[in-house]
Amino acid sequence: MNYTNKVIERFKSPKHMGELKEANGKGKVGNPVCGDVMEVAIKVENNIIVDAKVKTFGCVAAISTSDVVCELAIGKTIGDAEQITKADVVSKLEDLPPEKIHCSLLGLDALKKAISAYKEKH
Repeated sequence: MNYTNKVIERFKSPKHMGELKEANGKGKVGNPVCGDVMEVAIKVENNIIVDAKVKTFGCVAAISTSDVVCELAIGKTIGDAEQITKADVVSKLEDLPPEKIHCSLLGLDALKKAISAYKEKH
């Protein structure tokens, strides 16, 4: 599998992996076909995502893309974070092998579930 240097760097040193104790929204998704599982947790203050963390069980692409999803969400309003696309994630990593594009969708799905969970509470 040929990954870009950005994907490999993100896989080796993810910036947003871990637990977010002050989370006020969490979303978990999985893909039974590939076995990837991701849980995104967000902290929202005044309608802005001020922090996001992810716990990912999966391949190089799953870990890299879910970490990028968190990075793209931080600092955005809830509405703007809901507009993040697969193309945004892939371009941040400078490309993904076609058979790994679905991983970027999983991270986005987890983010959207976290946002929905936040909205239900607030």
